[in-house]
Amino acid sequence: MAGDYRKVAEFATLQEFQQYLSEEKINIGFAEGTSAMKQSITLYGKTLDNRWAILPMEGWDCDASGVPAEYTLRRWRNFAASGASLIAGVEAAAVMHEGRSNPRQLLVSEKSLPVLADSVKEMRKIRRNLYGSDAVIGLQLTHSGRYAHPNEDAKLESRTAYSHPLLDKKFNNSAANVVTDGEIAGIVENFVNAAKMAQAAGYDFVDIKQAHGYLGHEFLSAVDRPGAYGGSFENRTRFFREIVEGIKRDCPGLGLGCRLSIFDILPFIKGEDKVGKPMAEPGNEYAKYAFGAAPDGMNMDEDLTEVIKFTRLLKQYDFELIVGTIGSPYYNVHMQRPAWYAVADGYLMPENPLYNVSRHIAAAKRLKELCPEIKLTASGLTALQEYLPAAAEYIVENNYADFAGIGRMVLSYPQMPADALAGKALDRRRICRTFGECTNGPRHGMISGCFPLDDFYKKMPQAAKLRELKKNQ
Repeated sequence: MAGDYRKVAEFATLQEFQQYLSEEKINIGFAEGTSAMKQSITLYGKTLDNRWAILPMEGWDCDASGVPAEYTLRRWRNFAASGASLIAGVEAAAVMHEGRSNPRQLLVSEKSLPVLADSVKEMRKIRRNLYGSDAVIGLQLTHSGRYAHPNEDAKLESRTAYSHPLLDKKFNNSAANVVTDGEIAGIVENFVNAAKMAQAAGYDFVDIKQAHGYLGHEFLSAVDRPGAYGGSFENRTRFFREIVEGIKRDCPGLGLGCRLSIFDILPFIKGEDKVGKPMAEPGNEYAKYAFGAAPDGMNMDEDLTEVIKFTRLLKQYDFELIVGTIGSPYYNVHMQRPAWYAVADGYLMPENPLYNVSRHIAAAKRLKELCPEIKLTASGLTALQEYLPAAAEYIVENNYADFAGIGRMVLSYPQMPADALAGKALDRRRICRTFGECTNGPRHGMISGCFPLDDFYKKMPQAAKLRELKKNQ
């Protein structure tokens, strides 16, 4: 039965879990101990005391003007207290109102700047008081592009890099949504201005998001776009290069990082049986729009030809860090965010979620093999649940990546890195089981948070509302 896969909590020991993975032909390695994750590393001029990273996520709990509210600040304090030494883009921050993914997303502006500056100071103080050392803290800069909902949750106001035949159909877009060459200079200016404010706020680096089908990432696959921003690799990276050149000109000394979808695949939709299926047959003419994909459009290009060209471009511009990911939560969520439970606007998993964890790890490993000179954070690990720390140890020990990152897991269990580094048994009550309520809540106009497992959110009326909504799905 599609979607009926054994859950991680069923396995009493790591050995039982490994046996299951072997039977399923899923390649994920595990290692005992914490010696690799406790290794120090230098990043952006700072010596970090471990290899745990908190991944940048997108919140739904700022005020209407994009200023962080108390729920937002609580989440960031948890990041600082987690024990992780790298907060890799504390939040996905919109660089302009039109680029916000939702009406409550963080917006970098003169109005939010004082709160951002105070929060950076507070995070550093928390980290030093608890662990005696500083963390590297970044801010992710983004324009949601095709997935922008700046004014109303239910009103999509897409700005796209090009007309994608499948995604236009899926999201009811047309040529009218494509940004013109004349509009691009203004978007670039907003990225640069946001970076200036991030530097003023005290962040160590900014992450220029090139992932998940957002505007920057979409330009990388604009093979059919006419003019200066499409067609050739040089043209498809022009938008990115203009942003970076502006930041380097106006923000000397600010570190640079990149959240990068290492490879993409064809878009998926919900089938009649509620299971995800590709919108087109593998190997068709639409595969060319999947950046980093093999010719079938369903797997990673083994040589990562254009991804490596882009990574070398990053190095040329003095980027120190890539935060790796694959795919997009908007059109192939099973690959990008492996889970046992479908989110409200999603579909049932078409393949074992753990197989897609292995794809994240394999993509990081391959990129690190081909470009060892740039530091890399692996992601997509939350679905490993209680066995995540052993996988993280293996990944770093074997140089698949320099850091192991957690996203959803830190919402329910922010102390997990500290507990793992201390050799403590994990608190099973706090381990993310991929229920999806951190997505379902915002999809129904609620704030961000782990409603099933975090006592703070569990007591809110929204938690009961979500349970009722799930019953009626």
